[in-house]
Amino acid sequence: MKFGLDRLLADRELRKPLEGKRVALVAHPASVAEDLTHSLDALIAAGVNLTSAFGPQHGLKGDKQDNMVETANDVDPRLGIPVFSLYGEVRRPTPEMMASADVFLFDLQDLGCRIYTFVTTLLYLLEEAARHGKTVWVLDRPNPAGRPVEGLSLLPGQESFVGAASMPMRHGMTMGEMGHWFVEHFDLDVDYRVIAMDGWQPDGAGHGWPVDRIWINPSPNAANVNMARGYAGTVMLEGTTLSEGRGTTRPLEVLFGAPDVDAAAVRTEMERLAPAWLAGCALRECWFEPTFHKHAGKLCNALMIHAEGAFYAHDRFRPWRLQALAFKAIRRLYPDYPLWRDFAYEYELDRLAIDVINGGPTLRTWVDDSEAAPGDLDQLAGNDERQWREKIAPYLLY
Repeated sequence: MKFGLDRLLADRELRKPLEGKRVALVAHPASVAEDLTHSLDALIAAGVNLTSAFGPQHGLKGDKQDNMVETANDVDPRLGIPVFSLYGEVRRPTPEMMASADVFLFDLQDLGCRIYTFVTTLLYLLEEAARHGKTVWVLDRPNPAGRPVEGLSLLPGQESFVGAASMPMRHGMTMGEMGHWFVEHFDLDVDYRVIAMDGWQPDGAGHGWPVDRIWINPSPNAANVNMARGYAGTVMLEGTTLSEGRGTTRPLEVLFGAPDVDAAAVRTEMERLAPAWLAGCALRECWFEPTFHKHAGKLCNALMIHAEGAFYAHDRFRPWRLQALAFKAIRRLYPDYPLWRDFAYEYELDRLAIDVINGGPTLRTWVDDSEAAPGDLDQLAGNDERQWREKIAPYLLY
């Protein structure tokens, strides 16, 4: 199969509209061709007139480890072109940035999750391109989580940099498809085009991520496909006092880690509350000691997710419900546990991080309500999921 970048590089006719144009590239470390050449170098070698580059959260080089660690604007030492940061002084391209090119190529590998900030970066780019009369092309890449849709939809008024629009956590779209939905949903008058993939089968081997392509971290803590599959659930740990595994070699692949929580007891309670929500993966008790971040230097008991190999059932694995169930079990076993972390999260200062992450307080309220049952959350989320599938059906390209 061919990613959008691969098709653009191989087909001169596809590149023809770029002739005589100043071109910008939005990229990160996973923006590579099938031979692993970075898209910046590959496009220049193909004769594209790159006049600027843009880096999203974590930077063009992917060197920034944590959330709210900003990247400064720079100049590429080899090419001499400006490298603008979309996660520094600004997260929305400025008029000066937009003036650097005529066509903007968006080549970011996504994780298929609303909270992954590249989704919002695409929306902001499209909005500014509409204002400034610029062209945007998405060089499409796979959604490694595939087509499944899961989670509560973001509530109106709860938008943020990790919540571009009213969609569920696990959105089931590629970035190219998402761009089409953004253009329609926000009524954007923008010259938009998708260089589609050739041969991507979201329900084929790999269940979203093609088995013959190497995985490269699109951000420092996105180390493999197992992480990408579980991320729509495990990212919620960022809004809690529980460790998501940062400071270890397998971040965001655990349901939780903490020095004062009995992982085996939590698993037993999860199985009692909603055994069907544990389907499609294996859970393994483990221990780790983070070298930095939450609980640094302390031995943590944890449950690791294995949504991989023979344990993985793509049509049954529901990471958002799995993570919600872990929170519910912890709340049942430890009623006074200080679960929700109160801190500035992705530039939102007045809301709890868990509410920013979920696009509203519904998940947190369900966890904290001793009378609320799994079926209550399942019904709420199920309604949102059905509505979202209906909304996006016209925009699916594969």
